[in-house]
Amino acid sequence: MSVVDAEVLFASDDPRLRFLPEGPYELGDGRVSWVAIQHGDNDRTGSLNVLDVARRTNVNYPLKGRPGFAFPTDQPDLFVIGLERRVVLFDLRQGETSVLCEGLDAEVEETIVNDACLWEGNLIFGLKDLRFATAKAGLYLWRAADRQTIRLRDDQICSNGKFVTRRSDELTLYDIDSPTRQIVAYRLDIEAGRLGPRQVVIDLTDDPAVPDGMIATPDEQSVIVAMFNPNDADFGEARQYRLATGELQQVWRCPRSPRVTCPQLVDLSGRVHLLLTTAVEGMTDDQLARHTNAGALFIAPTDFATAPPAPRFATN
Repeated sequence: MSVVDAEVLFASDDPRLRFLPEGPYELGDGRVSWVAIQHGDNDRTGSLNVLDVARRTNVNYPLKGRPGFAFPTDQPDLFVIGLERRVVLFDLRQGETSVLCEGLDAEVEETIVNDACLWEGNLIFGLKDLRFATAKAGLYLWRAADRQTIRLRDDQICSNGKFVTRRSDELTLYDIDSPTRQIVAYRLDIEAGRLGPRQVVIDLTDDPAVPDGMIATPDEQSVIVAMFNPNDADFGEARQYRLATGELQQVWRCPRSPRVTCPQLVDLSGRVHLLLTTAVEGMTDDQLARHTNAGALFIAPTDFATAPPAPRFATN
């Protein structure tokens, strides 16, 4: 196992943008998008952000609600965003939204959209209980073939990192419901709109940190998971585990920022880098004084030959 220290890529001067950054995604041309899920403890708004990595400059797009994820689409300056209890299309130039699907988790209260992944035009996303206490939030499939929204599960507490792999004709959804501290797998049948039995792949129940965002390595043999540590650790961590065995292969550390939220592999200047978002969420003033990099975006080089694809959401 190797350990790599990441360095600060971008630390906003605006404390609202350091409260809860998540969801970094490669846009091309040296740019990445990310979301500020909410701008403070009691704030009900967040934003979409576009960071120029080389210049280390960030453009902020305020949103009317809290975004859980954002992906670029096949249309310029148009993003698909999970916003509160809807999925919308957001036009950067006009600042306008149009609804893709709504009525999510209609039977329960106090849940909002959280993490998501794209797979061959389909969108798989989950919601979270705002109190992080009750298994009542949904896990959903927005199916591209008929543009229908299908609830796959209704027992999530805080649905987080997820990705899909294909082996022959079989799809597997890897998923995290953060409070369980487990990475699990389901057989995924998109045509039927259902999941197979839940299988625990990596068990982190004894870990002091909580698994948050997650991506696959380019060969899909391993997973990189961001670990949100609520304690006073000197470093935050993202870890690479082998899916077949659970072996810990590599650790990337974020100095003075223990609450790592999401990883993403990006191709920058001909080399694959790991980009990590971190958060201030839940810190006391004393903790903030110690964890001076909290809420920053970090970056570290990797040995991967290529970055995984960064698909666009198809609007038609």
